[in-house]
Amino acid sequence: MKIIAVVGSKSSGKTTTIEILTKKLVKKGYRVAAIKHISEKNFTIDTKGKDTWRFAKSGATKIISVASNEIATIEKRKKENFSLNEVLEKCKDFDIVFLEGFRNLVSKNNKIYKIITVKSAEEAREALKTFKPIIAFTGPYSTENLNLKIPYIDLFKNSKKLVDLVEKIGS
Repeated sequence: MKIIAVVGSKSSGKTTTIEILTKKLVKKGYRVAAIKHISEKNFTIDTKGKDTWRFAKSGATKIISVASNEIATIEKRKKENFSLNEVLEKCKDFDIVFLEGFRNLVSKNNKIYKIITVKSAEEAREALKTFKPIIAFTGPYSTENLNLKIPYIDLFKNSKKLVDLVEKIGS
């Protein structure tokens, strides 16, 4: 399994990057999973008053809803901390797993490759200090004029180049 974190500031293109890569890689036959880190303190995907919410309120710690076109699993936890390995274990049957966010958990993890989305030269320079290994920069700011050893890839002009980089990871 290839694990790639897409990290950047708010509205820098993280979701768009994962969306474009996923679309292209799925067309090539890869099984792709995407995991989104939501930092909002009391966020829940469940809806107050719905049956799944009521099951959780009554004490169920795993709730699975089944509809005609999806199965959703909600796991209620008492602790805020979790290990990244615990989350990745849920994706063990996939070829490629994209992580959106998880900045602190992935920053120096050399087994997780990073794509950094940037909006400024300062963000790019800070990323070089914070994240290893970085396979590419993308996003609204082109880092080409900074003369970095890491390529900048404009996904709207050359997404194939980034797809190729993702495919080469671990080869």
